[in-house]
Amino acid sequence: MWAVRIFKTRTIAAEACKKGRISINGAQAKAARTVKPGDVIQVRKPPITYSFKVLQPIEKRVSAKLVPEMMENVTTPDQYELLEISKVSGFVNRAKGTGRPTKKDRRSLEEFTTPEFLDDFDFEFDFDDDEQES
Repeated sequence: MWAVRIFKTRTIAAEACKKGRISINGAQAKAARTVKPGDVIQVRKPPITYSFKVLQPIEKRVSAKLVPEMMENVTTPDQYELLEISKVSGFVNRAKGTGRPTKKDRRSLEEFTTPEFLDDFDFEFDFDDDEQES
């Protein structure tokens, strides 16, 4: 996974294997597992699961230009839709410990949660007039 640049470091790739986030042909993979051409590797990086088909196994890390020759991205479009949805609504479900929302986050949240019909609707309630008539 590190050699084809799915993970930034070997350590992160090994941790993902230990946590069970990588499966090869439907079975959980260990860090030292070798792959063969035709294997389908699934990588869970919440909120989506990426799928890759191995075209050619490699021994050493390759440049980014050569990655398409080594593996093919077969991730389904609905997974990418989940990613877009999470980007749009990501500020609503903030991760614990990320601190207070920034001013930009607050404005985006207000824009997202405020119904559009209230923007054009100008109203004032005059409660004093109702009480005097009674």
